[in-house]
Amino acid sequence: MMARQTETGTGTDAGIAVVTGAGSGIGRAVAAELLRAGWSVALAGRRVGTLEETAALVPDGVALAVRTDVSRQEDVAALFAATVERFGRVDLLFNNAGTFGPGGVPVEELAYDAWRHVVDTNLNGAFLCAQAAYRQMKEQDPQGGRIINNGSISAHTPRPHSVAYTATKHALTGLTKSLSLDGRRHNIAVGQIDIGNAATDMTARMQTGALQADGSVVPEPVMDVADVARTVRHMAELPLEANVQFATVLATAMPYVGRG
Repeated sequence: MMARQTETGTGTDAGIAVVTGAGSGIGRAVAAELLRAGWSVALAGRRVGTLEETAALVPDGVALAVRTDVSRQEDVAALFAATVERFGRVDLLFNNAGTFGPGGVPVEELAYDAWRHVVDTNLNGAFLCAQAAYRQMKEQDPQGGRIINNGSISAHTPRPHSVAYTATKHALTGLTKSLSLDGRRHNIAVGQIDIGNAATDMTARMQTGALQADGSVVPEPVMDVADVARTVRHMAELPLEANVQFATVLATAMPYVGRG
């Protein structure tokens, strides 16, 4: 199935990026940051309308919006085919698309379909996109590129009632390490950014009250999502001889170090 596409801009000499989950939140902020920096960006997400809204944030940017469900292998193949057809290569994948799943559900009550949806999006989707990027980066000339996976501080420390999200984010760390090792011989650098409490729609509830390990519900501080975007851009613009293997960016006062 060929994904629906829309294009803006006429092309630049900067790098070529694919950003998944680019229609909102962290993905939107990172895509806009890259567009402002002169990257050509393929915007991937489930709804073309929100992708076009992301592209419109940088009117003079060079963007390609491609409707993509990252859990569907054919959609991922179509995304990378469209990107290469439009721009000729892929220099960067920001592997960002993800879902928390049903919040606040104890493990014994979590429906299997909900578990599968989180795994299919967060882990299988990340693998499919990384695999497609890896194949393209290995074969293109000049060879190589960079993959940045969006982990989470939940890749290290869970929140209560977050078994599906936490399990997939721990798995993503293993995916990052394995891809990083296998990519060396092909000039493919792979790293991970672990983010805590960036101000997005997904974290809005944390400012009013989030469940803590001791059972209390307390408000948590958040940080500007633009600070995440700048960090991703720094990682992306390093020469391929250098790599940020893991970066943790979080609201300074959030309960993470010593959580629980």
